[in-house]
Amino acid sequence: MAISGNRVLHVDVDSATKVFRALSSETRVLILGLLSHNVMNVSELTAALNLPHSTVSSNIKHLEEAGLLHVEYMPGTHGTMKLISKRYDEVLVRLPGVAVEAAPNLVEISMPIGTYRHIEALPTCGLASDTKYIGMLDDPRSFFEPDHVYAQILWFRSGSVEYAFPNNLPYGSVLTALEFSAELCSEAPQYDPDWPSDITLWINDVEVGTWTSPGDFGGVAARLTPAWWPTDQTTHGVLKVWRVTEEGSHIDGEVLSGVRLGELSIPGRTHISVRLGVKPDARNPGGMNLFGRRFGNYPQDLTMRLRYTFPDQERPVRLR
Repeated sequence: MAISGNRVLHVDVDSATKVFRALSSETRVLILGLLSHNVMNVSELTAALNLPHSTVSSNIKHLEEAGLLHVEYMPGTHGTMKLISKRYDEVLVRLPGVAVEAAPNLVEISMPIGTYRHIEALPTCGLASDTKYIGMLDDPRSFFEPDHVYAQILWFRSGSVEYAFPNNLPYGSVLTALEFSAELCSEAPQYDPDWPSDITLWINDVEVGTWTSPGDFGGVAARLTPAWWPTDQTTHGVLKVWRVTEEGSHIDGEVLSGVRLGELSIPGRTHISVRLGVKPDARNPGGMNLFGRRFGNYPQDLTMRLRYTFPDQERPVRLR
């Protein structure tokens, strides 16, 4: 019996362990190859692979448990016969990425800190997931390791990191406010609560303003500090919220700059560029730590909120 068609298995990275383990064996990959166009029984696979029956059966079991094979039992000459077929032709793994939530007149976009578009980092620098360091410490090349998408903390003494948020504003809407929040702090050797750093936010290459972080915070385990992370290092930051409207830019409700929403040129763009960093000529060049939802004190990734209205929406009536 021949089989055809392009069947795709979609898995999230958190649930893909069994699939990865099943595909780590050359024998199991060969079995999938033999089943690409035909349904076969165990005896046929054993003959084709020139392997013991028990070895083939064991590998079939691994593939079946991973959801990659379909096993059908049919009457045979000497009892029951197993017919083996491949369930999928492709496996697509959804890596950690952007999560989007919508509410009335609000789009909220969550961006993991490891999914940056561009980064420039100079030592001291590094990044780590919630289970291990990624690459080598103080080596800027580590920021380009494939595992950087899993980062839950990243830091640099000098540089900047840039993200591309999707512009999910509804067509025909008018943007009324942009909010951006992140947990961050300075970057000192080990940690130092008295280590100021001027951290600047750019949106679409427009400098929104600079916040001076008072220090680099560590020495104690924070709410989300992984068990393996040394507490004599940075463990948490401060949650900051930037807000840009047509009245100007604020941070945590305090005036930051005169940059207005219209200067950010958001309408018509496919994405919104967000960059955080320390300028080379900063008065306090104290570096930066950035925290994800599994590190620090706040269980959130980088978060952007776009508030909007429609031109034909009725304005609320103010009661005197």
